[in-house]
Amino acid sequence: MNLTHDDIDRDELERRKALYGPLTDAVRDLVDATIRTEVDDAVIREVHAEIAAATAKLRATQIDGAFGMRRAATGEQFAWGNAGVGLKNAIAPPLVIERDDTGRHWTDVTLGAAYEGPPGHVHGGICALVLDHLLGVTASAAARRFTGTLTLRYVRATPLGPLRGEADVVSVVGRKATVRGTLSDAAGVTVEAEGIFIAPAS
Repeated sequence: MNLTHDDIDRDELERRKALYGPLTDAVRDLVDATIRTEVDDAVIREVHAEIAAATAKLRATQIDGAFGMRRAATGEQFAWGNAGVGLKNAIAPPLVIERDDTGRHWTDVTLGAAYEGPPGHVHGGICALVLDHLLGVTASAAARRFTGTLTLRYVRATPLGPLRGEADVVSVVGRKATVRGTLSDAAGVTVEAEGIFIAPAS
């Protein structure tokens, strides 16, 4: 894992979060609006020009390649381009993952029109993304681990809307951790997952 060091303190990190977070939310809202809009042709052309102009402004100064993983002077790591949780990534759901004292991890997330696969339901690949990230964070609570295998069982279609993901470590043997998890709606489990996550060789 390549780790870039940013020489910024906590105040500057919080300032950047406050600056970029609302921008990403606005772009995420724009994606949803683009999918669901039925305005007339003239409005589409007008908005297209406005978006192109805004994009050109953002591209005036940018990094080469992906955002990667960065570390502030405080030691805090941040991966703001991450597809699951990236603060600057409007594609990310985004996931906010919590845990309790037993090591159980969970996330509550609402997946709307941008994540549709079958009509009215979440794309299976997005379900996999949510569970891969959740299980990976669960596996990495004690030591950094990366996905070795991920097995999914789609119990039934996952409807768009509010969902909960939950995960627990089943076992740890050497560098390998086995984690199981589920994705559920209000009616119960829609996807079951089991993954093996592996710590890098020292």
